[in-house]
Amino acid sequence: MGMRTVVASVLVSLFIAGTIHAMPEMAGQQQYKSPDELPPITGKVVETLSSSGYTYLLLEKGGKKQWVAIPEIFINVGDEVELQGGVDMGEFSSKPLNRKFDQIIFSNGPTENFNKKRKESAHKNVDMGQPAPGKKKGTGKVVEGLKVEKAPGEHSYTLQEIMQKRTELQDKTIVVRGQVVKFSANIMGRNWVHITDASGGNWDNKLVITTNDSTDVGDVVTATGLLHNQVDFGGGYYYEVILEQATLKVDPPAK
Repeated sequence: MGMRTVVASVLVSLFIAGTIHAMPEMAGQQQYKSPDELPPITGKVVETLSSSGYTYLLLEKGGKKQWVAIPEIFINVGDEVELQGGVDMGEFSSKPLNRKFDQIIFSNGPTENFNKKRKESAHKNVDMGQPAPGKKKGTGKVVEGLKVEKAPGEHSYTLQEIMQKRTELQDKTIVVRGQVVKFSANIMGRNWVHITDASGGNWDNKLVITTNDSTDVGDVVTATGLLHNQVDFGGGYYYEVILEQATLKVDPPAK
């Protein structure tokens, strides 16, 4: 079987599986076995990029680094991952990223074993009989309908603007200001903050934020973090829009 035939066959298979969204520009592909015959790809994530339905992971193992592309998924830098065996596509150019990779492997994504471990880790020490974070009722001095002014700065948005522009804001660092209406501490290794600013829009004009910082229900906070869409932690922990790895600045009490 010729090289062109081999590459075309794999691309068709990946397309049918729903993992190829656009034909990339490739050169220098190598001979390979079927992905089913290849061992899992493992390593520590040291860098991530997302574009056009793909997540690009730079994995490090044994002092060596390797780029791997998988269907879009949210994975943290520092995570140890196990991915399905993939196809070494050699040199690869991504127009959306405006970047050329000297070598990259295309994989169908995490193994079933990794997904199982990830779910178990996420839910460790969590009472799954309780509502998911952001769905618990908090206590505190919440001012119903309080209109919170938009935070200053170029990358600042109201909740309504976030909902309207959530697709273009995917994976970008943004700033948002709002009143804390719910707070859940130390769940899945982070704190969960639920804010509103009464700016209108969908999802009851509320946004869930994950952070290592602390706050109280009723506080007005300015949050800076990464915006992600359609994040599913498993077990009912699903959010259409969420702000992650955020830092919080609490407004001083009103005089």
